Amino acid sequence: MRYFAGAFLLIFSIYTGKSQTYELGGIIGGSNYAGDVGTSNYIAPTDLAVGAIFKWNRSTRHSFRLGAMLAGIRGDDANSNERRRQQRGYSFTNTVKEISLGMEYTFWEYDLHSGKDQSTPYLYTGVVFFGYKALALDQNQNLSEYGNASSFAIPMAVGYKMNISTKMILGLELGARYTFTDNLDGSNPTGSLEGNTSLKFGHLNSNDWYFYSGITLTFAFGREPCYCNF
Repeated sequence: MRYFAGAFLLIFSIYTGKSQTYELGGIIGGSNYAGDVGTSNYIAPTDLAVGAIFKWNRSTRHSFRLGAMLAGIRGDDANSNERRRQQRGYSFTNTVKEISLGMEYTFWEYDLHSGKDQSTPYLYTGVVFFGYKALALDQNQNLSEYGNASSFAIPMAVGYKMNISTKMILGLELGARYTFTDNLDGSNPTGSLEGNTSLKFGHLNSNDWYFYSGITLTFAFGREPCYCNF
């Protein structure tokens, strides 16, 4: 929860200007991971993902965006299409708590103050910091928690949004996170267990991914913007 508390404190500290439009809302959907345990499907939600979104619309084409998200992930070799993984029989669950900061680009101009219906596809990227449970094989060959860990990721998202009123924006979003860790699934332990090579398995030169897909709903507030060339 401290990730969400920190994100909301930063959101309210940002709101000091008086001549721009802001958006505040949330996202709800499904999440999954791709790595060394379970299936290799990239878009196959298995768990719930919920989060908060804050946007600072700097122009009709781009916005600065701050987000916080809580996403469950899991993997089970029994669901894999690979016979080797099915015979191995590993499984795990984990929870990712992230804070993201980046920029959202619309494909064409999106101005809520035009008085017209607005809709546009968009792209989002930036940087993510996230925490998760550190996992490793125990004496019974089960993937168990041995501590907490954190890392960074590169966010990539594509979406489509439309206004359903002058102050309410509904969207659909599909996002991916390329992480800088290979241990969301316990295949490459870090920290106190990093030197224990007998605990490692899978593709050790390939980092893990996690994904989400869901619905966003944000509410616009602030004065009508006077967009600058930035």
